[in-house]
Amino acid sequence: MDANIISIVLIFVVMFVFMILPQQRKMKKEKEFETGLKVGDKIVTKSGFHGKVAELSETTAVIETMSGKLKIEKSAISMEMSAALNKKA
Repeated sequence: MDANIISIVLIFVVMFVFMILPQQRKMKKEKEFETGLKVGDKIVTKSGFHGKVAELSETTAVIETMSGKLKIEKSAISMEMSAALNKKA
């Protein structure tokens, strides 16, 4: 009985370390990326739009694309794809 409880607790600890902690770290990095955005940054949205940040507010951004301006949520900006785009440039 005592070994069963220890094994169940161990399973939860392993799940926490390998599943929840990395997700929390990723969310923290994405939040830092969102707050670090500034006007003029080149970005890619999660849906694939490429553009340059024209205006920023608390939760939204206006980006300039080849076809005009779009107002999007900051959370729709892809940290990974934007970093890859800026690395190439």
